[in-house]
Amino acid sequence: MLEIVAGEFRFVARLEEQAAPETVAAFRRLLPLESRIIHARWSGEACWIPFGELDVGLGPENATCYPAPGHLLFFPGGISETEILFPYGSTSFASKAGPLAGNHFASVVEGVERLPELGRKALWEGAQEIRFEEK
Repeated sequence: MLEIVAGEFRFVARLEEQAAPETVAAFRRLLPLESRIIHARWSGEACWIPFGELDVGLGPENATCYPAPGHLLFFPGGISETEILFPYGSTSFASKAGPLAGNHFASVVEGVERLPELGRKALWEGAQEIRFEEK
């Protein structure tokens, strides 16, 4: 399981090892991961963690443009920068280059009801510290 802490918010997510084994393996190489999460610009009710030109050596795997709240996507870069998308509501994954499909690699299973609070906090108060750690 994956523990995610962002300010006063705590979430637990299940890694989608069967559906996205290569993406989960690439994500695990980044753990423990400390960063900042910001509100998404083009994707609707979602936040994101940008990684710029980070090359994680992935292609599409269990990819979607329309994740459900709490379905974390890892976009390995290419047409847009490498990022993790953290949807909290209605989301259509996109960038300034247009629609994107990200690899669904984890699903929040505890704390889903607090996702909109984190989204509003990032929207109105700016970037939030976030930490991912496997438990």
